[in-house]
Amino acid sequence: MYLSIKQGSIFVADSHYNQKNRQFLLFLKKLENKEIKTTQLFLMGDMIDFISGESKYFIKRNIEILELLNKLSNEIEIIYLEGNHDYNLKTLFPNINVIKRENQPVLGKLNNKTVILFQTQGAELNSEHSITAFARAASYLGENCKVLGTFASQGKINPAMLERRKNADKNDPHAATPRNLERWQKASMHPNEEDFSRAKEFVKAMQRKIALREKYLNMKK
Repeated sequence: MYLSIKQGSIFVADSHYNQKNRQFLLFLKKLENKEIKTTQLFLMGDMIDFISGESKYFIKRNIEILELLNKLSNEIEIIYLEGNHDYNLKTLFPNINVIKRENQPVLGKLNNKTVILFQTQGAELNSEHSITAFARAASYLGENCKVLGTFASQGKINPAMLERRKNADKNDPHAATPRNLERWQKASMHPNEEDFSRAKEFVKAMQRKIALREKYLNMKK
C-alpha cells in the first residue's frame, strides 16, 4: 500500500494519551484553533493508552479526543495506523483512513522535496541511537529528496513505557540500569527553554540556507 504524502504533513506517534498524559489532546486543540496548520495528519499508532471499537468503557473514557479527531477529519486528511494499544477503530472514525496492523507497513511517497528532519528522544543527542534514527528516516525518503538539516532534542519518555522497562531483563539494552535511570531522569527535564531557543535558531538558519540556495540556483539559470 502506498500513501501520498502532502507538503506540510504532520506525523505523530506513540503519544499514549490518558488523563495524566494529555499532550496529544493539547496538540489536537491547537490544530482545531489553527495555531498549528496542516492539510494532512498521520497518526502512527498507540495514540491513546488504550482504545478499541468494541469497548464502551474506553470509548466513554476517551470521548473528548474521539470527538475532536472526528471534527478535525472534516477539515483535514487524517491517516490513522492502528497500533497494539488502539485497534478496531474504523467504526469510531468514519472519515479517517484507518489502516489495520495486518495491512501495515505502508509506504509513503515523498519525491523531489527538500526536507528537514526533527526528532525528540530519550537518548543522548550524540548517541548511536540518535544518529541512526535520522539515517533510518532519511532512507525512507523518495527519489531526488534532499535533507537540508536535522534537529534533535531530548524529551520526556512516556511513564508507562518506563514502568515496563523497569521489569525488563537485565541484558535488555533498555533495562533499568543505573546509567539508563540517570539518562531517563535527564530526559524528563526536556524539552526545556534552551531546547525551544535552539529550535527557533535552527529554523532561522534553515530559512537562511533555503534563501541562499534559491539565490544560487537562480544565478545558474
